[in-house]
Amino acid sequence: MKKTTLIRSVCMVGMAFVFSCSSNESPERETPIRATPEAFAQLKSTSLGNKVQNFQLDASQTGFFTTENGVFFTINGNCLSKNGNPVTGMVDVQIVELFERGAMLTTNKPTMGTLPNGDKALLISGGEFFLNITQDGESVDEDCDMVATIPSDITGGADTGMTLWKGNGGDQDCDGIDDDCDGFVWDQNVDPNGDPIEAEIQDGDGGERFYVAPFGDFGWTNVDRFFSDPRPKTTILVEVPEGFNDENSRVYLSYVGEPNALAYLDTYDATTGLFSEHYGQIPIGLECHVIFTSKENGQWLYGIKSVTITDGQTVEIADTDLNTANESELEALINGLP
Repeated sequence: MKKTTLIRSVCMVGMAFVFSCSSNESPERETPIRATPEAFAQLKSTSLGNKVQNFQLDASQTGFFTTENGVFFTINGNCLSKNGNPVTGMVDVQIVELFERGAMLTTNKPTMGTLPNGDKALLISGGEFFLNITQDGESVDEDCDMVATIPSDITGGADTGMTLWKGNGGDQDCDGIDDDCDGFVWDQNVDPNGDPIEAEIQDGDGGERFYVAPFGDFGWTNVDRFFSDPRPKTTILVEVPEGFNDENSRVYLSYVGEPNALAYLDTYDATTGLFSEHYGQIPIGLECHVIFTSKENGQWLYGIKSVTITDGQTVEIADTDLNTANESELEALINGLP
């Protein structure tokens, strides 16, 4: 009897040891699946759709809408027209607001602005906004300026250097919420004299400060200034795993200390397999994070590398650097970077 009990005890201990060992071992991750361009585009489109805020406006009135982050929109319904005729009845208003780099990444709306010479450089954002108005699913026109009044404390306080920008997709249409805009860049709004239109700073009754952004077109509007750094600049290259390219993946740069900005590498060489920021605008000595994104099994596939920029640097992203996360997890991770 005692012998039987002893044998059972030894067996149970042995089984527990085997279970403990196997449960503590982390199985090696399989090689990530290469997404199709269509699947990756759908992932970005879904993220953007998740951020739409819906309102309604009586076209005979002026509408006042406050977003989830406290941005105040003023829209004159009497200025709406459709096929050249004044709009009557109710219309649907769609608004998207992006302030942090995590949401800028998942919606593919980085803060890269066009320089006077046509090159692109990083913008520091006071807020990115999409606005569209439809009636019965048909687009309407706006014949007056709309106004967004934006609390500046969302992005760290008022900055007197902010100007207004319009989202531009190059040869792609970026005015609709479902438009695929992989060539997205910001162009500065200018007055009839060609001078940049400044974002006026307005003081509130309680001492708070706001950016006032008038804009006359539906689509994407931004309050920005160019990132400034006196250090010498360089171009960097990023090598991604074989099977990924500019159709099924993207590479972004998050600058340390700039939570309201997101750069991206907008060129890809199919021969070398390298992404590049080919304008030479990245400061040498800059601390940043190189962020690779794609899709795998319905989730975001990502890799993040912390780097300090050196002259002519090449950064490698390998399969072993990649992990998966859902939309909110990835945004929190990106927002949490220093």
